[in-house]
Amino acid sequence: MSSHSEGMKVVHAVCSHDCPDSCGILVTVDRATGRAVKMQGDPSHPVTRGFLCGKVTKYLDRVYSPDRLLYPMRRKAGVPKGPAGYGAVAGREAEAFERITWDEALDEIAARLGKIAAEFGPESVLPYSYAGTIGQLGYGSMDRRFFHRLGASQLDRTICSTAGEAAMVSVYGLKVGTPPEDFAHAGLILVWGGNVHGNNVHLWPFIEEARRKGARLVVIDPYRTRTAALADEHLAIHPGTDAALVLGMMHVILREGLEDAEYIARCTVGFEELRAHALKQENSPEAAARATGIAAETIVRLAREYAKAGRNGRGPAAIRLNYGIQRSEFGGNSARAVCMLPLLTGAWRYKGGGYQLSTSGAFGFNSDALRMPELAKASPLGRLGRVVNMIQLGQVLTTLGSAPGDGPPVKALFVYNSNPAAVAPNQNDVLRGMLREDLYTVVHEQFFTDTADYADVLLPAATFLETKDVQGAYGHLFAQLSERAIEPLGEARNNVALFGALAQRMGFTEACFRDDEDALIDQALRTDHPWFAGITRERLEQEGHVQVSLPRDAAGQMLPFSTAEWFRTPSGRGSFTPPPVFHAPVESRAHAGKVYPLEFLPRKADNYLNSTFANITAHQHMQQGTAGVLEMHRVDAEERGIASGDGVEVFNGRGKITLRAMVNEQVAAGVVSARLDWNKLSAHGANVNALTSERLTDMGGGPTFYSTLVEVRKAREAEEVLAAPESRI
Repeated sequence: MSSHSEGMKVVHAVCSHDCPDSCGILVTVDRATGRAVKMQGDPSHPVTRGFLCGKVTKYLDRVYSPDRLLYPMRRKAGVPKGPAGYGAVAGREAEAFERITWDEALDEIAARLGKIAAEFGPESVLPYSYAGTIGQLGYGSMDRRFFHRLGASQLDRTICSTAGEAAMVSVYGLKVGTPPEDFAHAGLILVWGGNVHGNNVHLWPFIEEARRKGARLVVIDPYRTRTAALADEHLAIHPGTDAALVLGMMHVILREGLEDAEYIARCTVGFEELRAHALKQENSPEAAARATGIAAETIVRLAREYAKAGRNGRGPAAIRLNYGIQRSEFGGNSARAVCMLPLLTGAWRYKGGGYQLSTSGAFGFNSDALRMPELAKASPLGRLGRVVNMIQLGQVLTTLGSAPGDGPPVKALFVYNSNPAAVAPNQNDVLRGMLREDLYTVVHEQFFTDTADYADVLLPAATFLETKDVQGAYGHLFAQLSERAIEPLGEARNNVALFGALAQRMGFTEACFRDDEDALIDQALRTDHPWFAGITRERLEQEGHVQVSLPRDAAGQMLPFSTAEWFRTPSGRGSFTPPPVFHAPVESRAHAGKVYPLEFLPRKADNYLNSTFANITAHQHMQQGTAGVLEMHRVDAEERGIASGDGVEVFNGRGKITLRAMVNEQVAAGVVSARLDWNKLSAHGANVNALTSERLTDMGGGPTFYSTLVEVRKAREAEEVLAAPESRI
């Protein structure tokens, strides 16, 4: 979808960054120069409504940054990998590399991958990617075809949402939730483990509309986020104790007979088992208070308010459950517990009731057609390769292959859509693995990231303005087409072009490796999914966005899980079994000792997106107040003789980082917090992931970033403690 005026054209695009909003965007392009001169929100989009977040408002600064990687490059002979190869000094990274042609790059990569696969087996090649783009083609299409055909190891992409998704599916059988527009009809809104105002900003107008009608906004979060500061009430829960709070609420609801018996009988299974469990004394509000740090009377009041919403002449209760809750050791169990609350009270019966974690299950894209796992049969393995969890990259690069049954060690790492040197946990092991001289590393990137510092070959990647793709969302229900607005800068290529060309260099003769973007989009939309009926490339090219066709009742309303027909569980109903059980994470205050007594929250910056935008000057200015800062409560600071402005070391047995103390009320006593940044932009070249572990969540094999114990000392005092033999977690 595009329009034209004298000298200018306006092209419809979609923000492909990892955000629930998937904003419709209008890009104004100077026809004479081919340069994008303006970006604005698409005012016709029913959810994103014509405005952009602060990150993407300044996106052209990223596209036209003088620091863009625009040409293939190869590491110079004798220049070591890592920051020592000039990466320690931002702006000098290119000195470690020499420019080469695409033909040279493809020839070298094909030869090296072929040799490694022949000598060690194709599973010695590991692709590493995530959601640098969430467009269907960019996230997983030609790349997956290539690695399937090669027989490479398969990556379990778990770093964001798998615990919560597994939780949703276990209860509902489906990843769908309350449409964002319906939050305007809620009478009580719980934002649980999320910062809507910072990372889901297009939901905020609907929340504000509900508040103007009298709704209350309650934020449950260990950190006082921007959203928490704007809420009617902020409950500063202890990290990883969300299941205890839910069980305390369930105890009150069931003890006082506030459940919706008719809805439960009609739409759920396992209620009696849940009831017996939740009414145990160990799940009382008093027990929940001891675990969560939230007063028992507050838990009782919240439970009553939640259960009565929708029956008291006001709107129903809506929960915006975000991914913060699931990044603790028992995050899957916690997410399951929260997901059960609308089943218990029948909130799904009402417009604006229920919860939203992800709407991604509403999109019926034909992922198998894009990724073609059947190509693995033509690989030397004759099957799909082994699966490794991306959370455990440190282990994978340092120990995999040393135990019987492991298969070969990883000898080649191909990174795209991700920056693992910065975002993967247990950073010291990750970097130690990436420094291996026998590891051949290819990085497809837009900038000289932390990961690029470890590359043997760098390939320039296109931005979403420079490619065509089709996209769903995980925060609304509109499929969209993103048109190419400008030609790729320099010699940048998108994932489709890169892996299609590399497949041909490897001698893969299958016709599928010659598919272009239009062919792939057609394949993605060629599905018999009833909710995708009528959605075609041609229609999306004309309209820009099309809402999926979710079922509606006789009154024309779309009320997810209001009837049993919505559920996709084995029973065909919402499942209360097994009942959630609260377990305190191993790394939590419940098990904290004297060596590492503080719970650590490694936060995302409000104006970055994970590690994306961290190197852009305009975005750095927006975040300068939290750059290199450790936020801590006055009680913890005074105990350690620390004042705001002091240099501090935050450390545990995995590593340490150096920050500047900021004593405030953003966190409660016993909790400290710092934001994610690039290593090369952090003191001493280490960010928050020097402290996090590779421990996996209880469901989905996800990360446990928020189950981390540390100690904090003034910088000059920490070394001797770090060296103590009992200090290893």
